[in-house]
Order: sequence, then structure tokens, then C-alpha cells
Amino acid sequence: MSKKKAFIFYGGWEGHEPDLESARFKRWLEEDGFEVTRTDTFERCDDREYMKSFDLIIPCWTQGEMADWYCFGISEAVAAGTGLAGVHGGMCDSFRWSVEWQYMTGSQWVSHPGDVYLHHMSKLSEDHQKYIAENYPQNTVPGAFQRDYKVEFKKNSSSPIIEGLEDFMVHTEQYYLHVDPCIDVLATTRVDSKGEHASNGIVEMPVIYTKHWGKGRVFYSSLGHQDNILEIPQVETFTRRGFLWAAR
Repeated sequence: MSKKKAFIFYGGWEGHEPDLESARFKRWLEEDGFEVTRTDTFERCDDREYMKSFDLIIPCWTQGEMADWYCFGISEAVAAGTGLAGVHGGMCDSFRWSVEWQYMTGSQWVSHPGDVYLHHMSKLSEDHQKYIAENYPQNTVPGAFQRDYKVEFKKNSSSPIIEGLEDFMVHTEQYYLHVDPCIDVLATTRVDSKGEHASNGIVEMPVIYTKHWGKGRVFYSSLGHQDNILEIPQVETFTRRGFLWAAR
């Protein structure tokens, strides 16, 4: 019996440790019997038949730009049955100008609520970072966007991805997402935003969800700011299960 095949591409903003995280994903998948292609480019993503040859695609690329022909290659592969799975900014803060990417993946990061209100850059370019450092030095304090928060699993869910898992506390970035209303939410966190958004009250925000794109399955978790977060037992368990669930 031939092995299932996975395609991992990584790059973008180095703060999310795409090299380390994608290497971890490769190890996990190989332990689960996959043949894995891992690359630091998406230059073959426009080859539709090549992308359709994979059972699972894992993007690990924060921000950056992807031309439509690459996105459409992935989109058509997933629609044909290839799975798509990713975490944190590696999938749902990728290619912010690609509307089809956001439509397919199910959400887009817009803020880290944090314990104080801080402005958020739309582009992690050198000139933007220089502007922030000079005008908003509080944004550059280590850990400024991180906080303690609780991840709560949906008790009425029958998904095997979260079966038997208990709620847990984590200290990392908390994501505020703009989400597709069709997603199947598997875990949430309560967001008590600071600053201008606070007048809207506490919001229940998805942390883990699944959805479908044509014949393909999509899995996403907002946990995974850096590689060490993936070592948390609950995070490793549901992320690995999510990858397997999404794969064709």
C-alpha cells in the first residue's frame, strides 16, 4: 500500500519560526506514515496536477504575497479532495491580499487583544517596523502581545480531533479572527478586548475549527505562535489529529 503524501511550504515572517514549525510538522507526519515534501517556496503551487497528487497541504507562511495562480492551484487541489491544514499565522495570517485564500481557509487574523491595547501593523516591512519602534515603543516590548487565557473545547462536539481533551490555560498570543460563519468550531477562548473594541463586550472567539472546500477538508488552530507552543500536550494532540482528519 502506497504512503499518503503531504506537501509543506514555509516562509514569510521569521518571528513565527516557520523553519522550526514546518520541520516539526514533517516529523509528525512521517511518524504517521506520510511521505513528506517540505519546501521554502510555493513556486510549484500553480501546477494543478502536481498539487492534486498530495493528500494534504500544510502552509506555514506568515504574511507575504501569493499570486492568484498559485492560490488557485491550491484551491483547486483542495476542492478536488486534497486536505488543507495549518496553525496560527502560518495559515490564517498568510497572503492578506488574497481573498480566495481567506475564503478557502475560513478566517483572517486582525488583532492580538492582549492585556493593553496596542496598534497592529498591516505589513511587517522594515519601514513599518521602524515607524512603530519610533512612535509606539510599547509595541516592541518582548511579550507585549501575549497573555494568559483559557482554551475551552466544545462539550457537545463529536469530532475525533478533540475527543477526550480537557480545557487548559496557555500563555501566548490570543488571536482575534474575522471568521467564515460556516466553520465548525471545536474550541473557543473568551476575548475581553481592550481599547476601542472594549465597548463591544466579551466575545467568544474560535481557537480550533474545521470546514469544507469542495471535496476537501480544512483544519485550523490559532495556537502555534512559536514552535514551543506545539509542545503543549493538548496542542500537539489536536493538531496532529487535525492533520490526519484533513488528509484525503
